[in-house]
Amino acid sequence: MRKILPLLASLALGACAYPAHPPALASVTQPAPPPAANEQRSPVTILVSIDGFRPDYLNRGVTPHLSDLARTGVSASMRPSFPSKTFPNHWTLVTGMVPDRHGIVANGFTDPARLTEPFTMASDDPFWWNAAEPIWVTAEKAGIRTATMFWPGSNVAWGGTAAQAWPHRITGGTRPTDWQQFNQQVNDRQRVDAVIDWLRRPAETRPRLLTLYFDEVDTAGHQNGPDAAETTQAIAAVDRAIGQLVEGLARLNQPANLVIVADHGMAATSSTRTIALDTLLDPADYVLNDSGPYATFTPAPGHEAALAARLLARHPHMQCWRKEAMPARFRYGRNRRIPPFLCLAETGWTISAKAPDRPTSGGTHGYDPADPTMAALFIAHGPAFIPGRRLAPFDNPAVAPLLRDLIGLPPGQGLDGTDAPFQKVLRQ
Repeated sequence: MRKILPLLASLALGACAYPAHPPALASVTQPAPPPAANEQRSPVTILVSIDGFRPDYLNRGVTPHLSDLARTGVSASMRPSFPSKTFPNHWTLVTGMVPDRHGIVANGFTDPARLTEPFTMASDDPFWWNAAEPIWVTAEKAGIRTATMFWPGSNVAWGGTAAQAWPHRITGGTRPTDWQQFNQQVNDRQRVDAVIDWLRRPAETRPRLLTLYFDEVDTAGHQNGPDAAETTQAIAAVDRAIGQLVEGLARLNQPANLVIVADHGMAATSSTRTIALDTLLDPADYVLNDSGPYATFTPAPGHEAALAARLLARHPHMQCWRKEAMPARFRYGRNRRIPPFLCLAETGWTISAKAPDRPTSGGTHGYDPADPTMAALFIAHGPAFIPGRRLAPFDNPAVAPLLRDLIGLPPGQGLDGTDAPFQKVLRQ
């Protein structure tokens, strides 16, 4: 994901990989004894995110493992929530709520209560996350052990409170039993091995719900574009990692329900398709909060009418709204963290403060979730699923209710998704 806010410009990681911290295990991993030869293991559920993986990437002939799981399991093209960005959609996948309700409304934003302390992809203060409970917290409260090998928000003590003074100690809150702090330098093999090592444990300390996250497909898509050879190479690399996961599970005789998802797709971009705001607006009228596939604006005091008159006019390759007037299908615009005005670019176009000073090309996301280039991968495979089924496209808030079914939690209340898309493919 592009670092489209000035406040994010200093973050070193590229693409949608959320910022690196020194690698830290929440608990010290001790060598586990080998599994008993005759142990009858209960199925576990593993939620895997391949950031930026479009469903049509399976058609490139470099994904034997993923394609086999799709062929012999359940597959679909999944619509992301708006905005089709990494952090909002990863939080939707594990809460069952759209960004407008769960509060992670972009990759970077402010809250009226904390205007001088914006949210970034490194923010772990529960204040930002507490509006919607993630499934690992629900599971832990129900006595189901969980472990997360990277997932946005999984390092947060959900429900807790951070002290305002340094060192910002957190009181209360719930995390997965085991979790690892994101670091992009942890390679795919190490990520898979961490999951397999957790599953080597005796039954009483073995997690029943796990997550796993891969970022290289998104990174390659941003840097080179979705159709580039480098992106195809990244697709092949993550497919090998999936093969290693399947092989590791087989060695343990560990049955698993795999739910493999993406947060969004990827569209090709070029500096020749730029909407330069300095040719349309008076800079004195607004503060630009976000830019890229979409842009958000806060009017300068006393300039609201002037900004509205310019923004809400017709523009080539871009449509603008007051946030409360956005189309209902986006389910976006009511949250207090969303700025007053939003403009959405035509897919492949980029909204920028000014025209670029050099030619560029690559890829990005954040466009209309209904656009095919924003579609996200969905594959489910394991003993809970009837094999060989293809589902109609569905919206991604349905994933969290599915996970609840797989680990034996009751249906969630007040969610934006249900398990309806999966009723005909789940074994009774």
